[in-house]
Amino acid sequence: MSFKCNVPAVPTVQQDDATVRITRWDFEPGAATGWHTHGWPYFVVLLTDAVLKIHDGKSESAVPLIAGQSYRRAAGVEHDVMNGSDHPIAFVEIEVKDPRALG
Repeated sequence: MSFKCNVPAVPTVQQDDATVRITRWDFEPGAATGWHTHGWPYFVVLLTDAVLKIHDGKSESAVPLIAGQSYRRAAGVEHDVMNGSDHPIAFVEIEVKDPRALG
């Protein structure tokens, strides 16, 4: 299930190769990624303070995070992410396609 919004989050792919995909995500207030599934394990690093609204298909939660904070998730995560802040936010997402290649 997706959030109802008219403003999409803006992904900018910074690197995409056989090992990783690195994407910067920029969100205006109320912007959302849309429902998606992560095919690889991934890390997120916040560039700004943010409140991320997360919808997992069953429930919605609001997660406050600060600039520089990071977290990781396993492959297979399905969700929609919305900017629940009253200001623009941004984070970098690093999806690990082949951890063996990281050496």
